[in-house]
Amino acid sequence: MKYLIILCFVFTWSSGAQNNMQVEPKLENCAWISGNWKGEAFGGQTEENWSEPSAGSMMATFKLINDGKVSFYEIEIIREVENTLILQLKHFDNDLKSWETKNETVDFPLKEITENKVVFEGMTFEKVSDTEMNVFVDIENEDGEIQIVQFNYKKQ
Repeated sequence: MKYLIILCFVFTWSSGAQNNMQVEPKLENCAWISGNWKGEAFGGQTEENWSEPSAGSMMATFKLINDGKVSFYEIEIIREVENTLILQLKHFDNDLKSWETKNETVDFPLKEITENKVVFEGMTFEKVSDTEMNVFVDIENEDGEIQIVQFNYKKQ
């Protein structure tokens, strides 16, 4: 009986470890992010729509809606650069005036990628299931402290 319990533990641990094994930093390894996602954050409704990988990139639009009005938009891309991935984005007011200057982007270099998680510096995508994912974003508050904001998305 003791050996059976140990064997079950080892099997369970090794099965879980397989999901945490790193994979190559290629777009096809994060293609599960693609789709139309909806959730809630910042006191409103969020929408994030990711394309399938093509031509070395994936692209997304993001929208935050508060009280029936758009608070802001984002355009995001994940692209392959020099054998790694980078996530880049730009923010826009509800009238499409950019927060960043013309040639400026907010960049998130890749830290690690596994079968179910893509970790960039400051933003993480976590696959919960085929129809649910969490996105964790590091946001600096007015005091300079980093807060992690969680977006729980359901695929539409």
